[in-house]
Amino acid sequence: MHTLKSTLALRLLTSIIIMVPGKYNTWLAVQMGTKAVLCCPCIPPSVLILTSWKIHLRDKPLCTISLNRETNETGKNNCTDGRISWASRPDQNPELQIHPVSMSHEGDYRCEMGTTDGNFERTYHLQVLVPPEVTLSLGKNRTVECRAIAGRPAAQIFWAPEGDCVTGKEYQDNGTVTTRSRCHYPDGNVSTVTCLVSHLTGNRSQSIDLFAGHLTFCKAMGLDILLASIFCLILCLLNLSSFFLLDIGLFFIFFPHIQYFY
Repeated sequence: MHTLKSTLALRLLTSIIIMVPGKYNTWLAVQMGTKAVLCCPCIPPSVLILTSWKIHLRDKPLCTISLNRETNETGKNNCTDGRISWASRPDQNPELQIHPVSMSHEGDYRCEMGTTDGNFERTYHLQVLVPPEVTLSLGKNRTVECRAIAGRPAAQIFWAPEGDCVTGKEYQDNGTVTTRSRCHYPDGNVSTVTCLVSHLTGNRSQSIDLFAGHLTFCKAMGLDILLASIFCLILCLLNLSSFFLLDIGLFFIFFPHIQYFY
């Protein structure tokens, strides 16, 4: 039964490939700020007649970059972004280059090749990735907040060890997402917690000491106590001096007949 299902699935897949000859679809994720190189179908140059890239970006008209092999002429239509160009000489290599990649380059890129044997094409669905900025801060009452700022797509946040956590997302107008997670650790035995951020551009982690705030408070209190002690000591010395001078004054008042020789 399993063999029959596999055979039927293989026949169905084969029929789909036959129904759409020479067409390939590729989902491509590229990090912002890097270089992307898109390839056309592998066709011998001897049979090529026309090569064209049709680029459809969001909220923009269709852009076409083409090369006529017979006249060796290149053409552009509605293509104003200088970061999108041929990777090298198009008569030798029809690859398309995007450098550097920005969020505005997200869209569909289709290479169409006309040959003496028919037409071939390859379509790329380009997704632009933006790595988030990760921050970790300590709040009050053993509460920690981790943020993955302006990522694309949204990052995921995990904690080690797990605590009493609340996680939410903030969507920005430019298409990026900020993920915010706040955790409370009532257990006094937990001293260090780690925020783990998972993203398509790579995973990141940051750790924080839950006792850092207490140590800072203790240091501040220790400094206050030291200053207060010094201040009290000065007051005591001033009081002693005052009493000493007062005693001398009273002595002269009650015993004026006593003379002192210096």
